Amino acid sequence: MFKTKVGYSENADAFKSGAETAAMAQLADAKVGLLFTSVVLDQAEVVKGIRSVAGTHVLGCTSSAAICVKDGYLNKETGYSGIMAFGGDVEVGVAGAAKPEGGCARTIGRELAKEALAQLGGAEPDYFFMTASPAEEEKYIAGIQDVIGDVPVFGGSAADNTVEGKWSIICDDKIFADGCAIALFASKAPRCNIYTGQFKESDNFGVMTKVVDNRCLVEIDGEPALKKYCEWTGKDEEACAGGNLLVETIFKPLGVKDIVGRVTAIRHPMAANEDGSMNIGAQLIEKTAVIQMEMTPDEMVAANPKTIKEVDECLGGADSYFLVHCGGRRLGLQLEGKEDQIYPAVKEVTGDKEFLMVFTFGEYGTAEHSANTVGGLSLSFTGFKA
Repeated sequence: MFKTKVGYSENADAFKSGAETAAMAQLADAKVGLLFTSVVLDQAEVVKGIRSVAGTHVLGCTSSAAICVKDGYLNKETGYSGIMAFGGDVEVGVAGAAKPEGGCARTIGRELAKEALAQLGGAEPDYFFMTASPAEEEKYIAGIQDVIGDVPVFGGSAADNTVEGKWSIICDDKIFADGCAIALFASKAPRCNIYTGQFKESDNFGVMTKVVDNRCLVEIDGEPALKKYCEWTGKDEEACAGGNLLVETIFKPLGVKDIVGRVTAIRHPMAANEDGSMNIGAQLIEKTAVIQMEMTPDEMVAANPKTIKEVDECLGGADSYFLVHCGGRRLGLQLEGKEDQIYPAVKEVTGDKEFLMVFTFGEYGTAEHSANTVGGLSLSFTGFKA
């Protein structure tokens, strides 16, 4: 039988946090644990604590400001740790590596996939978890899929509390800030991932007439991107200058459609440059359309239970959940005084079922008839059945 178990700790001592989390998750009896912890804790000590309980594979990253479990919302300033352990009817292959200076993310993705695939003993992966540093997630996924083919992904990018690059990725005893870690899962137990932003499309859209380095939007319809965005939203350009753009766009981001129109992947503007260009949190394609999206804070809170219900409908009722929630969405709700509504809205629909919700700086998943997708301000909610 396929088994999942969630463990957590709010112990301010990093070693004890890791040990308590691993023990509660019954990690010693599992094949792998997905680990998410706080940037304020010493990650090496967290891992040592885990290793004092279990030698099982663990991988994951730091979560932005909080994690959420069935017993509550864990956001103490002194830190937290959470693990979702997977065992029973599943085989898992794990690999992770830091990206060396000048290294190729796609090549690293291929190498990780080969290493993890060799651990499956000839089994074919049914889905995979990935976490990576924010910047080249699409390239890591492409490299992984070069080896394992069109296998669906779930997961999210490493995050910190302040968008300063203080995040960490963890893979067994390796800890690094720039790179990627993956777990390939071979299991026929039912699983469903819903990847969505739940934003609405506005009537404002245009063609991205100039894009630089995949993630810098220079022009929309031949005009400076920031100017066009502010015309669409009624926002002041000065108010959106520099890093202010990240907060200003949480409830009014941009979106791009996939080639069959089933998914509108969210593109979160992260910073405005002096030339009117905008740095974006995921890949853009020149000469394709971009749409201004929108959502109210109340709709953002309601998107969580709505998406969980979709997962349940897909599975005929999930037994447990791994919920990847964008850290930017959490920040937006915090600024609107609604962060405390996240847990009760989720708890109302999950009841006594176990879940681990984490807050990332990029989200990965697969929606209906789409390829694996990377975006921001999104939800990648996965349900499992025993």
